[in-house]
Amino acid sequence: MNFHIYLEGLYAILMFGLTGWIASLYRQNVTHVDSMWSLFFVVAGITYASQAEALSTRAIIVLSLLLLWALRLCTYLTWRNWGPHEDHRYAEIRRNNSPNFAFKSIYIVFGFQALLAWVISLPILGATSSAASINTLDIVGVAVVLFGLAFEITADWQLMIFKRAPANKDKVLRSGLWRYSRHPNYFGECMVWWGLYLVALAGGAWWAIPSAVLMTLLLLKVSGVALLEKDIAERRPEYIDYIRSTNAFIPSNPRETKQL
Repeated sequence: MNFHIYLEGLYAILMFGLTGWIASLYRQNVTHVDSMWSLFFVVAGITYASQAEALSTRAIIVLSLLLLWALRLCTYLTWRNWGPHEDHRYAEIRRNNSPNFAFKSIYIVFGFQALLAWVISLPILGATSSAASINTLDIVGVAVVLFGLAFEITADWQLMIFKRAPANKDKVLRSGLWRYSRHPNYFGECMVWWGLYLVALAGGAWWAIPSAVLMTLLLLKVSGVALLEKDIAERRPEYIDYIRSTNAFIPSNPRETKQL
């Protein structure tokens, strides 16, 4: 692991986060950090690749997958969050950290997410700096990434179509991929990062394992499943039955539930 190049990535990510924070002062809204999340990794990837003597086949593959994943997620989240109102998650963080949240957000929101992205970017560093030949594990890793990406895109598309119908405002989506997992989009996201780790591992970067582990913990325990399900049953009563019958993360056939 070249720690000097890794630190260059941190500097680039922090500078990008700083621009997002400056924009939030003008907008009085920090929601656009969601759109920036995937772009942090693009900034890191470009920085790591620019420090390499030559781009290997593995580096080109990973950067291409990264760009595909990042642009798709950035576009989707920008479309979903478009508008003047701050997302309820960040509105709550603003209330809990007032007064002077505008200045505190430089580390509470933008700096924190930048640091997380830096740690999670380890497989990108490993893949772009490796000179090892392409092998079977690379193929497996790419397949896992593409599977996760397809799973995530399909889940987001199904949810978007469901939400478009006014009659579904207080209902729970329980068809398509959402029949088998309460958060199939997060499961797909998790697969993307485990796939990227496998590609990095194929290049000898075994030390990139904290990336996939941290992303899994974030999706399950912090900003993903745990956060979204904190109060959703209060807004959608049928979600209680959904919890009883359907796995939170790993897809599986739904369980039969007894009516109380």
